[in-house]
Amino acid sequence: MPDKEKNSSRKINNLDHQAKELGIGGKLSPETDESLYKKRMQKRKDIQSKRLQERKLKKGLLIVFTGNGKGKTTASLGMALRTIGHGHKVAIIQFIKGGWKTGEEKALKNLSSNISWHTLGEGFTWETQNRVRDEELVKEAWQVAKTYILNESYKLIILDEINIATKLGYLSSEEIITFIQSLKVRKNHIVLTGRGASESIINEADLVTEMKLIKHPFKEQGIKAQACIEF
Repeated sequence: MPDKEKNSSRKINNLDHQAKELGIGGKLSPETDESLYKKRMQKRKDIQSKRLQERKLKKGLLIVFTGNGKGKTTASLGMALRTIGHGHKVAIIQFIKGGWKTGEEKALKNLSSNISWHTLGEGFTWETQNRVRDEELVKEAWQVAKTYILNESYKLIILDEINIATKLGYLSSEEIITFIQSLKVRKNHIVLTGRGASESIINEADLVTEMKLIKHPFKEQGIKAQACIEF
């Protein structure tokens, strides 16, 4: 790493440490005197401004939402809403989920013509009961996904449940990584959702969030999937 980059990295780490030491304020701060509290928060604000100034890089991000908890697809669709709000185009390719119409698809399509939505699976493995057909559909979905990733007019590409497709052995993580790495300049963002993201995908990603399951009404209370919650 060049000296300039090393110095910048050290400066960022130092500012991050100072921000952590000062804390986020509120009643977590030790001051009982409000004037002292205000001084702490002003210092925190100054450091935060410097932290933002030091982070100057922009690039297309590889984002992973994984884990056993709910909210992975929902989080990605929140990003889709944000993206169309900025006037950009979004492609959503669903790998495993069947061809039912979800509330999210209806809402996003009603909101904007900048949404391209493809549900290319036929359901869960216990519904399809056909590994050959499942793999064919995953391969087809991956080809569609690649065309959108290569299309610079699309700002966000969501590959929903692709982590499940790799976990089931229908598509290799290495194939995904090799394709993404082959793109020398990529300005769009790619989101991979689904539980069981591989270690290689996690290592390659720029942002990884794991949804942790604590309670679920299906398991604890025997409550079935409901509109507005699951679809």
